[in-house]
Amino acid sequence: MYPSKQGNKKFAYIGCLGFIGVITTEFGVIGILPQIAAHYQISIDTAGILLSAFALVIALTGPFMTLLTARFDRKKVMLTAISIFLITGVVSSFSPPFWLLMLVRMLPAFLQPVYIASALSVAVSQGNKNNENELMSIVFSGVAIAMVTTVPFATYLASQFSWEYSFMVQSLVSLIAVLGIYFLLPKMPVKEKKSFGSQLKILSQPTFMISTAMNFFMISGWFSTYSYFAEYLNKAKLMDNTMVSYMLFLFGLIGVFANWIAGKMLNKNVSRTTAFFLSGTIIIPILLHFSGGNTIATILVIGIWGFLYAPSFLNASTYMISSVPNSLEFANSLATSFGNLGVTLGTTLGGWIIATKGVSYTPWVTVVFGALAFLMMAWRSYLEKEAKTTDKQMLCNSEG
Repeated sequence: MYPSKQGNKKFAYIGCLGFIGVITTEFGVIGILPQIAAHYQISIDTAGILLSAFALVIALTGPFMTLLTARFDRKKVMLTAISIFLITGVVSSFSPPFWLLMLVRMLPAFLQPVYIASALSVAVSQGNKNNENELMSIVFSGVAIAMVTTVPFATYLASQFSWEYSFMVQSLVSLIAVLGIYFLLPKMPVKEKKSFGSQLKILSQPTFMISTAMNFFMISGWFSTYSYFAEYLNKAKLMDNTMVSYMLFLFGLIGVFANWIAGKMLNKNVSRTTAFFLSGTIIIPILLHFSGGNTIATILVIGIWGFLYAPSFLNASTYMISSVPNSLEFANSLATSFGNLGVTLGTTLGGWIIATKGVSYTPWVTVVFGALAFLMMAWRSYLEKEAKTTDKQMLCNSEG
C-alpha cells in the first residue's frame, strides 16, 4: 500500500538523493573538461563528447527504456539504475583509455530517464494534486543540490589534485544513494499497468509535441554555454580552476533556492513560471557580454544565471506533463529524452563555436535557442485558446 502525503514527501527526498548521484555523474565532467582534454591530449570539443554522448543515449533510448521497465517494481528499477552509476564512477576514477571512459559513461545513460520517471512516480503517487508540482520540485532539487555540493566539490578536488578525484566523488555519492534507496524505500510494485498503445497516444496531441519542442530548444540554449562553464570562465573571464569551483558552488547554491521557488510558482501557473525562468536564455548572454572583465559583475551575473537556469529540467517536465496530466511517467521520460537531445545539440554546437570562433561567442547561441523556445510557448498558447473557443462554440450550439 502506498503511503500518505507525508510519506510521499519522504519518498520525494529519497528520489532527490538518487538524483544527486545521477546529476553528479552526468554533469560532474563539466568542471573538469579542460583537465580531461589536457590529460588525453585532445581538443576541448572532443572532450565535450563525454557529455554529449551521455545525453544522446538518453535522448535515443529514454522513452523505450521507460516503457520496457514500466511494469517492474519501482524500488528495483531505481536501485538497478543507481548501481550502474556507481560502477561507472569507480571505473572512470582509474583514468581508463578515452574510448573506455566514454563507453562506461554511456552505460548508465540507458537507465537515467527510467530512474527519474520512477522517482517522480513514487513521489506523487496518491498524493494531493495541489502539491504535485511541489513534490516533483523536491525530486528535481537533486539537480541544484548536486550543483552546490558534489559538482563544485569534485571540481575543487580536481583543481587541487587530479581530475580522477572528481570521479571518486561521483562514486561515493552513488554509493550513498544506493544505500538510501535500499534501506529507506519499501517494495513498490506497479498497481496499474498501462498498455504501450495508451501511452503512445500522447504523441498525437499537438500541444504536447509543441511543448516537447520548447523543452528541446530551451535545454539546447542553456547547454550551448553551460556545458563549457569551466572553459568559458577560464578563457573569456580569465578565472583559474579554483575560482571556477567557487563559481560552480555559487551557481548551485542559488539554484537550490531557485528550485524551491519554482516548485511554489508552478503550483500557481505553469506557463508563466516556465516563461519567467526561460527569460534567462536571453538575459544572461547579454549580461555576460556587458560584464566584460569585471570580476564582481561576472560573479553577480553567475548568481542570476544559476537562479534562472536551475529549475530548467523541472520547468520543462512540468510544462510537458501539464498538456497530458494522465501520462506522467511516459511524458516525463520524453521530457528527459528531448531535454538530453537538447544537451547533445547544445554541447555539440557550443563545441563547434569554440573551435571555429572562440568560447566568448557561445552565449549568443543561447539567445537564438531561447527565442525559438519562446516561439513554441506562444504557439501552444495560441492552440489552447483556439481549442477553448471551439469548445465554447460547440457548447453554445448544443444548448441552442
